[in-house]
Amino acid sequence: MSRLPVVVRHAEPEDAASLIELWTACVDLAGNDAPDSFNTGTLWRQPTVAEAATAVDAYVASPERRLMVALLDGEIVGVLAVSLRPLTPIHTTRTMVVSDLHISPACRRKFVASTLMSAAVSWAEECDCEVVLTSAPASSRDAHRFLTRLGFGQVAVVRGAQVSVLRSRFAGIATSSKDTGRLIAMRRTLRRRQDAGKLRPGL
Repeated sequence: MSRLPVVVRHAEPEDAASLIELWTACVDLAGNDAPDSFNTGTLWRQPTVAEAATAVDAYVASPERRLMVALLDGEIVGVLAVSLRPLTPIHTTRTMVVSDLHISPACRRKFVASTLMSAAVSWAEECDCEVVLTSAPASSRDAHRFLTRLGFGQVAVVRGAQVSVLRSRFAGIATSSKDTGRLIAMRRTLRRRQDAGKLRPGL
């Protein structure tokens, strides 16, 4: 039996419901693989169809971003987002950033991911990008193996935290900083008093 061809096209707002279903399935699988880690599932909030359609429409309208979907037998089974940006804030040459590569759990190992990545690289060549950057969930060994086979090396570690957690941490740091400052000031005052006492005549 011949393998069905993978078709890649740009996402459309009408794909919103299918993309939500695909994203949810992938996030659920990632959460089951690493339930105790800070993973994509920790950040995931399922959008409404209207919200997703608006987000997809923004990709359609942007000349520097694309949202690509892969179809098998007319069904969306994969998605990949790409964007163009300078390598650093002090560069003008553009780099392609590949994110959110998600493949339906039932359609993995069917060259869906490879086909999507190949389409992304083709666009990178069209845009004269010298470098392609991508990321994968920390808990997904398969994703990291796949990217390594393609030639990607580790150049950074992406970390995430909820704003509420960060705000509480900074509040604690600020409090500790104030307390530490007061303690240092008290020690300096005591030291000056001790030094002054040693210099008094008859002591």
